[in-house]
Amino acid sequence: MDKMLYVAMTGASQNALAQQAHANNLANISTSGFQRDLEQARSMPVFGDSFPSRAYAMTERPATDFTPGALQETGRDLDVAVSGNGFIAVQAPDGSEAYVRTASLNVDALGVLRAGNGMPVMGNGGPIAVPPEQKIEIGEDGTISIRAMGEGPRVMAEVDRIKLINPDTQGLTKGLDGLLHTRTGQPADPDVNVKVVSGFLEASNVNAVEEMTSVLALSRQFELHVKMMNTAKEGDEAMARVLQIG
Repeated sequence: MDKMLYVAMTGASQNALAQQAHANNLANISTSGFQRDLEQARSMPVFGDSFPSRAYAMTERPATDFTPGALQETGRDLDVAVSGNGFIAVQAPDGSEAYVRTASLNVDALGVLRAGNGMPVMGNGGPIAVPPEQKIEIGEDGTISIRAMGEGPRVMAEVDRIKLINPDTQGLTKGLDGLLHTRTGQPADPDVNVKVVSGFLEASNVNAVEEMTSVLALSRQFELHVKMMNTAKEGDEAMARVLQIG
C-alpha cells in the first residue's frame, strides 16, 4: 500500500511544479521578448540500499521554446528587435554576458546604453557608452550613430555597434535571472548576418490558450493523484481494522 501512496504523492508534487512552469509562462504573456519554458514528466527509478524496484514521477524543464514572437510596432527609435534568428548581447548583473531577443533601449545619466531590464548593452569592446547627443539612430546591423550636441542635422557620427549573435540554440540555457546564457559560460561570437529592426519590440511567444489548457489538464491530474492517496489511506485503514478483529 505504501508504494501506491508514495507514487501518487510524487506525482502530485511534481504535477504542482509543472503547473508553476505554465503559470510562469502565463504571467509573462505580455513581457516583451519572453520565450516560454517547456516542461515534461518522466519516471525516475528510486536508487538506494535496495534494488530500484520503484519508479517515481519527476517533472523537469528540458528546454526553452525559441520560436520568435510577433513584432509589435512602437515607433520609438530606441526600441529594437531581432529580425529572424539571433540575439542581442547584454551584461548580466554578475558581469557575464547574457542575451535577449528585444530591448527597449535608453541612455542613463552616465551615458551607458541600457536595455529595458536595466542591463548594459554590449558593443564591440564591452558596454556601450553614448556621448551627449541630440539624436540617436540604430541601423539594421546594430550600428549606433548619433548627432552630437551643436552639430548640424546631416552630421552623424558612428559610436559603436550592438553585439549581435546567432549561436546554436542547443548551446543556450535560460538562467534564474530570466536571461539566456551559453551553457559553457563563455561569450558567444558576434554574427554580422544578424539584423535588427528599429521602432519595434518582439512580443512574448506564449500562447495563452495552450498554456491555460495545459494548466487545466494538470489540475485534473493533480486531483486524480490526491484521489489515489485517499484510496491508499482508506485501504490502509481497512487493513488495520481487519488486523484488530483478528
